Amino acid sequence: MSDRDAGGAAPLRIEACAASVSAWPKLRGRTCRVVVVALALTSGRIYADDARTAFRPCIDPANMPFANANGDGFENRIADLFAKKLALPVQSYASPQRMNFIRNTLRYKLPGEDFRCDVVMGVPAGYDQVWATVPYYRSTYALVYPKGKGLDQVRSGIDLFALPLDRRSKLRIGIPDKSPASVWLVKHGMEEQAHPYQMRSPDPDQYPGEIIEKELAQGKIDAAIVWGPIAGYYAKRVRNVELVVVPLKSESGVKFDYEITMGVRYGEREWKETVDKLITDNRPAITAILREYSVPLVDERGEPID
Repeated sequence: MSDRDAGGAAPLRIEACAASVSAWPKLRGRTCRVVVVALALTSGRIYADDARTAFRPCIDPANMPFANANGDGFENRIADLFAKKLALPVQSYASPQRMNFIRNTLRYKLPGEDFRCDVVMGVPAGYDQVWATVPYYRSTYALVYPKGKGLDQVRSGIDLFALPLDRRSKLRIGIPDKSPASVWLVKHGMEEQAHPYQMRSPDPDQYPGEIIEKELAQGKIDAAIVWGPIAGYYAKRVRNVELVVVPLKSESGVKFDYEITMGVRYGEREWKETVDKLITDNRPAITAILREYSVPLVDERGEPID
């Protein structure tokens, strides 16, 4: 999930001993030495020993705002931050974030070779395919609608359901298929207003923000409910109409907000401790990066964090 798994779901410095992102999908297999990171608990410093040659995130090559092969996503930016703290270059391994993403990236290893990458930069807390780190942000699904089109009074989920019946019944609300949004609309008697969109298409040219940039902005739907980072980032990109982003709160039977962590391989305790410490020591910088990408941040009660 990255965050697609939550429901959705910088220039790259490539070392010679590894497969280049630019060579994706025909990645050239090369061998790197075993990676070891030591945590200096007494001094509070983090350092890499001589065996570690790079900070190696597992990324999607086309999944903005999270990551892409050009290093433009916030996960790329955070990877750059961590690599700088470790005095290492970034060496990303790219694979489309579809089914078996973890198996094809974090767990991918050919006989006689090293693993291709060491950390997935965004997974939901509790995701059991990885050893999850401490959380580094919490976001929530959000309602997005165009300003001045009859929904300006909607500032919460409660406001949406308080609309007059004749107005509410005419809405077309785009939602990712199999997301909390569908459960939420059914719970409140608005299943007829839901317009599901497939969010895990095998088409490599499809991206999560299409529901906002191509459907909502062009008036094909009246509103959309999507995962917060997608909502904030793409709403800001739209230029032909001003879009309003309303973070939604979880309620009984419907969970909208999720803590997001990073994920490493099970058993790599020292590496996990290193990534945990990188997160803990750099929270202000991480939050600043997330703010640049307009990620709606919420606290454990689902309240927006200003």
